[in-house]
Amino acid sequence: MKNTALWLIPSALWLAGCGERPRETNPVGSAPPVSVQTVTAKQVQWPSIYEATGTVRARTSAVIAAKLMGYVREVKVQTGDRVREGQLLVTLDARDLDVNSRRAEAALEEVRSSVPEADSAVAGAKASLDLAQATFNRMQDLFSKKSISNQEFDEASAKLKAAQAAHEMARARRLQLDAQVARVQQEVRASEVTRSYAEIMAPFAGVVTAKSADPGTLALPGAPLLTIEREGAYRLEASVEESRMTAIRVGQPVSVTLDGIDRTLEARVSEIVPAVDAASRSYTVKIDLPPAPALRSGAFGHAMFQLGSRLPLAIPAAAVTERGQLQSVLVEENGVAHNRLITTGQKNKDQVEVLSGLTAGDNVIFPVLRDLIDGAKVEVRP
Repeated sequence: MKNTALWLIPSALWLAGCGERPRETNPVGSAPPVSVQTVTAKQVQWPSIYEATGTVRARTSAVIAAKLMGYVREVKVQTGDRVREGQLLVTLDARDLDVNSRRAEAALEEVRSSVPEADSAVAGAKASLDLAQATFNRMQDLFSKKSISNQEFDEASAKLKAAQAAHEMARARRLQLDAQVARVQQEVRASEVTRSYAEIMAPFAGVVTAKSADPGTLALPGAPLLTIEREGAYRLEASVEESRMTAIRVGQPVSVTLDGIDRTLEARVSEIVPAVDAASRSYTVKIDLPPAPALRSGAFGHAMFQLGSRLPLAIPAAAVTERGQLQSVLVEENGVAHNRLITTGQKNKDQVEVLSGLTAGDNVIFPVLRDLIDGAKVEVRP
């Protein structure tokens, strides 16, 4: 009975194997070759580009502050508002300034009211002087004829001198009054100027980029209330390494790319700050930007300076496959596609620099076929 059971087990296994057809295999090596096109990795002449990063700043920016201390009564603009030159931005509580202005005007009116009286005094003194002069002339004529005594002549001479002194004194008082009027007029104008400081105007047309004042805030002289930037006039302030400064000059053309703007801006270097930053060992280079609708202060940008030319190994950028941090290309060698890991550098239009992984003369498969794998047979066609 045991022998029969042992014989049945191999028989069952053989019958089970006979019931399943063997699997057909199609190794990669036996597949027909795939038609591909290739480009040759070669050295090409590229401009030598130095890239510096920077921040967009307005060429003209003004921090609006009060010239006197006072509470803010009204703020007529908000952040992002466009303003015109001379537009009223902020008003301060100016009641004490109004009082000073009215006091100065009252003092001016008081002084002016004294002018007619002073003019009358001058006219009266002049009339007395004329009378004294005529009297003296008659007395002098009589004295020459020995018709009057010495005492009478001396009295006429003394009256003339007294009239002259009174006239001079009246004229002096009138001149003092003119000077007083001029001084009070200056005080009135000064009070008007001080009163005008309570109304803060826009120095130029632009955009309000910052606001730190609200009604009730105590405005202090020099403390920022608003910040205004002139629209349409921006520049990129880039940090350039100290070792690169010998190749950069004012007026040099620069290509600029900015976050949020999907095109390259052609600009020029307008200024090189001569002081070097001791911490970063870099200079600040200011680059005037052309007008662009999306330009805003504070945007991050890249400046590409052309510093001669070089001969890097380059291939089409579209031939590179990226998987995470890895970059690779398929290279045709003896009719077989091989995957190569590469390291890329800078891009120039539709080309990319290859730093490692390829040598000049390698045939890179391009365009890249989606289903083409490493080790597949390929056939290069024109």
